[in-house]
Amino acid sequence: MMSVSAASPSYFAALQRAPASDAASTTTAQPKAEADNANIASSKTDAKQTDSREAAAVAAEVAALASTDRKVRSHEAAHLAAAGGLAQGGASFSTVRGPDGQMYAVGGEVGIDVSPGRTPDETIAKAQQIQRAALAPADPSSQDYRVAAIAAQLIQQAQRELATQNEPAIGADGASRQLQTAISQIEPNPASGEQVNIFA
Repeated sequence: MMSVSAASPSYFAALQRAPASDAASTTTAQPKAEADNANIASSKTDAKQTDSREAAAVAAEVAALASTDRKVRSHEAAHLAAAGGLAQGGASFSTVRGPDGQMYAVGGEVGIDVSPGRTPDETIAKAQQIQRAALAPADPSSQDYRVAAIAAQLIQQAQRELATQNEPAIGADGASRQLQTAISQIEPNPASGEQVNIFA
């Protein structure tokens, strides 16, 4: 039994005139082939769009990693240049592997000696260089600001020592203070070699 409810009258009349084999081929073969071709074309278009989106996402991630790498390396280079002899070795970096297989720096640090100098004057000069090294990058990190604050404390402490050294020695207390100051300048500083790290 054939249903004609979905066919237009003229299409139905053509079916009645055509031989049975022609009718079957007209109703099933052509629409099926056209549908298959449409599905193939659609799936190819979808695959191309997916590949294009994935390639764009990978390119964006690589560009972001490359930008971060440049900033981190520049940041640490600024610390090293300003630290001079106070730097404890070169910069060290934490890295990640990008989708392109390359390694990119995403963080870094430079060890810097923050121990006091042998004299208050030496401590002040050293602490000022520490401050310059910590704040040398265009975008200091929170750790960089902490190191600069440590240096400021060293400067204040050394200035207080200088002020007490410059007070006139009166009586036995004054002589004792002068002797202690002289001895402290001769003995090696126990805090020598102390260091902190400054980060990107």
